[in-house]
Amino acid sequence: MDPRIREHAQVLADAIDLSEGDNLVVKSEPVADDLVVAIFEIAGDRGANPLAVRTNRGGRAIRGYLRAADEADVEFETPPHEQALVEAADCHIAIRADENVTELDDVDSEVNSAYQQAHSPILDERLTDRWTLTQHPTPASAQLAEMSTEAYENFVYDAILKDWDEQRAFQEHMVDILDEGEEVRIVSGETTDVTMSIAGNPAINDTNVHNIPGGEVFTAPVPDSVAGEVLFDKPVYRNGKEVIDARLVFEDGEVVEHGASKNEAVLTSILDTDPGARRLGELGIGMNRDIDQFTYNMLFDEKMGDTVHMAVGRAYEDTVGEGNEQNQSAQHVDMIVDMSEDSRIEVDGEVVQEDGVFVFEE
Repeated sequence: MDPRIREHAQVLADAIDLSEGDNLVVKSEPVADDLVVAIFEIAGDRGANPLAVRTNRGGRAIRGYLRAADEADVEFETPPHEQALVEAADCHIAIRADENVTELDDVDSEVNSAYQQAHSPILDERLTDRWTLTQHPTPASAQLAEMSTEAYENFVYDAILKDWDEQRAFQEHMVDILDEGEEVRIVSGETTDVTMSIAGNPAINDTNVHNIPGGEVFTAPVPDSVAGEVLFDKPVYRNGKEVIDARLVFEDGEVVEHGASKNEAVLTSILDTDPGARRLGELGIGMNRDIDQFTYNMLFDEKMGDTVHMAVGRAYEDTVGEGNEQNQSAQHVDMIVDMSEDSRIEVDGEVVQEDGVFVFEE
């Protein structure tokens, strides 16, 4: 076994503070068995109770289920046995590990959205526990990133196995700026100019806890404050389909117009999931300089140091201040704006990043 896999497992166990007596659920696919074995070894050493289950967001099994359910015109409901499993668990590790990144390409987008909506209460419950999400490098993901398997493995582990104390200190500069600010403006070329209030909402310094790798600072916009237009010039890879040039126009916080140059129907299905899917739930600023290329994997791409991302749908509870509204949705879909050229981030009228360079880096 690659020794970096055991290091990765250690980072994951520490992220959820895996302890004696904990009921741990690990979600993964067979291609990530080495990482699951390493996690189970740590669980045994710490006296925890691990259970491994298949993921329900990707892979051949869920493709077969969704296509059959579509053919049978099934109306999805929240499965009580899965709800009970999550309620009984103390902590969760979700591992992304694709054998085929386009496995869900021939599943109807509306079916996928309906399935996710039915599982929304389960996600709500999981987010109240200790949890983390990570990536195990696979040849399929390497191919999507247009990299060799070895190069992709190095890329993944360089982004994960790093000095997180140093990264946390670097990102804390941006946390301080956002915590003291009230309005953010994102400008990129002539295609993006959007403003939003973050008044009263805390900024989160994301390093090596919920997303591994981390490397972003994020918060929640006040839902009805978002106004303007944004072009997400990095592709959105969703359920095996590539959405290119996603464009959203906001008025009073809601998407009133949208489009895409490829797979616009996928974008439409996301926005039509529920009312909250037409509002922003997150503004994130990428700050991980070890992630230096786009790989069609949002877990990494949203952390790139010269990007911002915005997510339509659910806002995370810990980014919403007391008395402010938390946007609710079955969706949480991140989309990226390249901020490396002709771009700036303003907070209360002051430029805090220009052409990908933060003011505290100069």
